[in-house]
Amino acid sequence: MNIRQNIEDREEQYLSSFATLSKNTKGRAIIEEKCSIRTEFQRDRDRILHSKSFRRLKQKTQVFLLPEDDHCRTRLTHTLEVSQISRTIGRAIGLNEDLIEAISLGHDLGHTPFGHAGEKALNEITKKFKHNEQSVRVVEVLEKEYGAGLNLTKEVIDGILNHKTGAKTGTLEGRVVQLSDKIAYLNHDIEDAISAGILTTNQIPKEILENLGKTKSERITKCIQSIVTSSLNKNVVEMDEDTTYYHNMLRKFLFKTVYGHTAIKKEEEKIQRCIYSLFEYFSKNISEMPSMYQEIVKNEGEIQGVSDY
Repeated sequence: MNIRQNIEDREEQYLSSFATLSKNTKGRAIIEEKCSIRTEFQRDRDRILHSKSFRRLKQKTQVFLLPEDDHCRTRLTHTLEVSQISRTIGRAIGLNEDLIEAISLGHDLGHTPFGHAGEKALNEITKKFKHNEQSVRVVEVLEKEYGAGLNLTKEVIDGILNHKTGAKTGTLEGRVVQLSDKIAYLNHDIEDAISAGILTTNQIPKEILENLGKTKSERITKCIQSIVTSSLNKNVVEMDEDTTYYHNMLRKFLFKTVYGHTAIKKEEEKIQRCIYSLFEYFSKNISEMPSMYQEIVKNEGEIQGVSDY
């Protein structure tokens, strides 16, 4: 028996009956010989980690588009925080940690530069851009050579596609990442907003601080504990009603005071002009894009090729 089979046997022995077992994967679009050491989900995690699109996350900002603070989050640090929260929850309730990690590391690969402001601008131009769908396109089409992709398992692709709030995930592991994504960005956006000087702790409603926690660590721990307690030994992953209520209250508060702040909106106007100008320029100068994107223009049209670039 090889090492991979030993790991698969341990999964069956120790994971929850509701976990997604590596040996039961629905497989890949292109069948490959299995690794003698790593499970299928471990291989997916490694492929994402070593991809060019993963490395590009370090240059992509989140809410604060042109930060002066070296400690402001990027897509890469956000991704790592989502992975950490997700794995903590997954391990506690007995789900497949390798599948969780692979989905976490890949969930934002298709995000634009300049956070949701860039996504909004690109969607206004193309009428069809959604970062979760682009993340799937990255791993299925754009990585390696055009058309090759990473050939990930169906479970990982499902988790990446459905990580947005409200989407239905095909696995409990995908649901863990979906919740962890929100936990991560709400709490790190508070920290970044305070560092940027557009929010103070005193502005956060007292009932949120009293029920979720006064610090980032307390709030994240509270949410993790809620999910673990509500989901242990169940075929569901969810927060309890009270924590969900105050977590949603926090989200509404941030949309009102941070995401809609005049300083951020002013930056978003700059970003919109930047994206529009770049799109217009490369639409008129296709030959100045790398050869792969010129090939996409030939096969799938100008809008798709420039959008991908």
